[in-house]
Amino acid sequence: MEHKNESRLTSTLQDKKEFTDLESLWEAALGEIELQISRPNFVTWFKNSQLIDKKEQSAYIALPNTFAKEWIENKYAKIVFAALRNLDGSITKIEFIVNNSRLANKLRSKARQNKIEITQQSFPEFRIDPETNLNPRYNYANFVVGKANELAHAATSAVVSDIGSKYNPLFLYGGVGLGKTHLVQALGNEIKRRYKSSVRVKYVSSEKFTNDVIWAIRNKRTETIKEKYRLVDVLIIDDIQFIIGKPSTEEEFFHTFNALYESNKQIIISSDKPPKFMPDLAERLRSRFEGGMIVDVGPPDYELRFAILKSKLEEKGVGLSDDVIGLIANKIQKNFRELEGVINRISFYQNIKKSDINAKIAEEIIAEIIQEPIKNISPSVIIKTVAESFDISLMDITGQCRKKEVVEPRQIAMFLLRDMLSLSYPTIGEKMGKRDHTTAIYAFEKINKEMAKNQNLNQKVLLIKEVLGKE
Repeated sequence: MEHKNESRLTSTLQDKKEFTDLESLWEAALGEIELQISRPNFVTWFKNSQLIDKKEQSAYIALPNTFAKEWIENKYAKIVFAALRNLDGSITKIEFIVNNSRLANKLRSKARQNKIEITQQSFPEFRIDPETNLNPRYNYANFVVGKANELAHAATSAVVSDIGSKYNPLFLYGGVGLGKTHLVQALGNEIKRRYKSSVRVKYVSSEKFTNDVIWAIRNKRTETIKEKYRLVDVLIIDDIQFIIGKPSTEEEFFHTFNALYESNKQIIISSDKPPKFMPDLAERLRSRFEGGMIVDVGPPDYELRFAILKSKLEEKGVGLSDDVIGLIANKIQKNFRELEGVINRISFYQNIKKSDINAKIAEEIIAEIIQEPIKNISPSVIIKTVAESFDISLMDITGQCRKKEVVEPRQIAMFLLRDMLSLSYPTIGEKMGKRDHTTAIYAFEKINKEMAKNQNLNQKVLLIKEVLGKE
């Protein structure tokens, strides 16, 4: 019965919609892709992608550079193909090409001749104010307040009313997908709305700040950083944890922080953990963070999830009964992004079928999107999954090979055996090719430490955990 339900849902969701242009087809495919990978990876790799042509059952996707092309080909090709195939059954092959290459320009030229207007995919999330970097879609009006985030909401509202003196710095922390970015950007947009041009606001992710520092150092333009970030009245920096372990970036941020603070300028910071749990953060930065207001943004309870669902469904014009909304709120408990994913799929379903969503259909949609954590996962499954993720053999990962491309996956496997299963170090050493327990201790501590300062490694481990059905 379960298999029949799954097949029926798959068939229903794959009912083909007539897309009038490539842009709308790609936009729908991106909506499907976004549900299957982490938000940071989705933004990083698919932000500047385009579907530039579809001919002879092949879809041609342009990416900004060779690195992005190779990464998506290796990591996400199956997901991309499935998303496009589900929407357009005529597609049997996909090809990734580099933007502005000879082939890409040739395909665009042909598209123009066919009077198909091809424009770079534009996500609502990326329609930002170039001066402030703020996205207008994030505001207090569409931020739903509950017990989990009411203190954080109150703190940001207080900052808006008393810039630079009430809570300075304001440090918000919490897990992925709990609304930190929404809240800090809503704060910035509210300041901009209330004070107009009299208060200069700048929002930046720690990744962008790091890239700016690197560019300035390479081009001997450090004064540019000072002008950009020290001459503002409100600086909002998101995901501060990613500057850890980057000495030049930490140094520049330290001086930027001091310059703003001493001038009574407002600083707002978000992170996935509080300062005291950042062991590799420079002590002088930690002490400054802890000198302000630190607020936890917790996971949403049932009432908050229900209210968010209600609000988002109204925004999209999707009608659901309270019983179905309650069912979804009960089933999805992790974060707001999972709620958004279900809402997007329900909206997509209704647009195709033009029919109401009942409890049974809602459960099938949830089952399609949300993978339950794997119960009683075995050490062998973890080792096998890591090996497959890095495209190496089980013999290599448990053997004596000391090549760099094998050593890191081996250490990640030992880290996950300890992190996910709490195995003893001697047991881990035994599972990983009869190694000494000290090797397992070293691997765990090394990966655990590196993840705090290496965003790339952090994403690798998180992606493997997602494959294993864990967060």
